[in-house]
Amino acid sequence: MNTKHLMATVVVAALAFPVVANAQGVVGGAESGARQGDRAAGPVGAVVGGVVGGVAGGVAGLINGDQRPRFREYVVTQRRPSYVYREELRDGVVLPSEGIEYYDVPPEYGVRDYRYTVVNDHVVLVDPRTRRVVEIID
Repeated sequence: MNTKHLMATVVVAALAFPVVANAQGVVGGAESGARQGDRAAGPVGAVVGGVVGGVAGGVAGLINGDQRPRFREYVVTQRRPSYVYREELRDGVVLPSEGIEYYDVPPEYGVRDYRYTVVNDHVVLVDPRTRRVVEIID
């Protein structure tokens, strides 16, 4: 890798990190970072931006720390019923296919591809295709 590409990579990483730190989750962070990197430094920037964005998004979680209380309050105001789950509730648990409802996350929270529900009085984000819990909000 020549010096020009290395410098472009460093610049892209420095510029992309603050932008993608607000991205939601690994996938969202990677997508955002790759777009920012591509704009700043072309294909090399896209690769570096995607990696940096994925790391930042993974650290930030799907709903970032600043939005968590606001999202929790939103869910409370919706008065969604709480599903009683008899097993230990944790990330990765697959919820039943019947008896539980999943709801769209409002766009202002930046979470796509996931739904939310309330389980044992905890707000959780769920992958609707697999019903797998991806994040417990509170």
